[in-house]
Amino acid sequence: MSLQLHPVGYHLSVITCWTNTCLADNNTGVCYFPEDKILQTTQGKPRCCRKIVFTVMAFPSLTCCLFLCARYRLAPEHKYPAAYEDCLNATIHFMKNAEHYGVDPANITVCGDSAGGNLAAAVSQTLAGRSDLPRLRAQVLIYPGLQALDFNLPSYQQNQGVPPLFERAAFYMLQYLDGNASNLEEVLEGSHIPPDMRLKYRKWVSPDHIPQKFKVRGYKPHKPHEFKAEFFEKAERFCEPNLCPLLAEDAVIQQLPQSFILTCEYDVLRDDGLLYKRRLEDNGVTVTWYHLEDGFHGIISLYDYCGLSFPSGKRGLDRIVKFIKGL
Repeated sequence: MSLQLHPVGYHLSVITCWTNTCLADNNTGVCYFPEDKILQTTQGKPRCCRKIVFTVMAFPSLTCCLFLCARYRLAPEHKYPAAYEDCLNATIHFMKNAEHYGVDPANITVCGDSAGGNLAAAVSQTLAGRSDLPRLRAQVLIYPGLQALDFNLPSYQQNQGVPPLFERAAFYMLQYLDGNASNLEEVLEGSHIPPDMRLKYRKWVSPDHIPQKFKVRGYKPHKPHEFKAEFFEKAERFCEPNLCPLLAEDAVIQQLPQSFILTCEYDVLRDDGLLYKRRLEDNGVTVTWYHLEDGFHGIISLYDYCGLSFPSGKRGLDRIVKFIKGL
């Protein structure tokens, strides 16, 4: 296995990693977007974190697979849409130069976990209508965060005290959007979205669309606090699909590739994944869904890390491998 760093433009470089030595030009390619603050550099050389390590260790059974890992700019220093633009540019670079990397242009998948899952979903939507590029083969979304309209869905209420994410999903979204979280309480209370807009998106973001079995651990319907117009100028971008992919129009969703979504029961982002699964299926997109009933947010990252080994995380990794191998 080999790791290489490739500068591909201003603010952007990618790390490529082969699971095996390959000479053919029809290999699988995976554009992987890790969660925040995973990839760093030391004196210009890649210092690959545990995420790259677990990825390489988890996929040796893939005969020939090239992982391209985008090192994108991070919030709060670089606000939205910096990370999205970096991941989009990295993917386009990969697609346009697939043959250079020995990868089949028709067999490229985008993949991400947590915030990276958000980025993978946004990139997939942006590329769905592009006629000048090959069509993505698939998207793999691992406990993604996909919306910022409602932080009182059942999974948010049930898991607000569960580590490692707790109720910080809204905090991180605000950091990405504006570089600070000074309006965190307004967002948690739901006063950042006007009633007419909340009604418009209720067809896609609502506890009514969450199956009853996911409410048995406890759920109390939440009435949003009074709308605060002074904050909406900032929060209005929460309705942009590049930031919140769950809000994309049906015409975009219908063009998306085959999808894999992994959710965890003990994760505030669980319902984001469930709602996106529903939207994809309603629009005719083939979805492979795997739910870890004893899983928590970040469990995939902890696979074989510092002596930790959660059977649930291993099962999740095995399912991801099976999905990519079956494409």
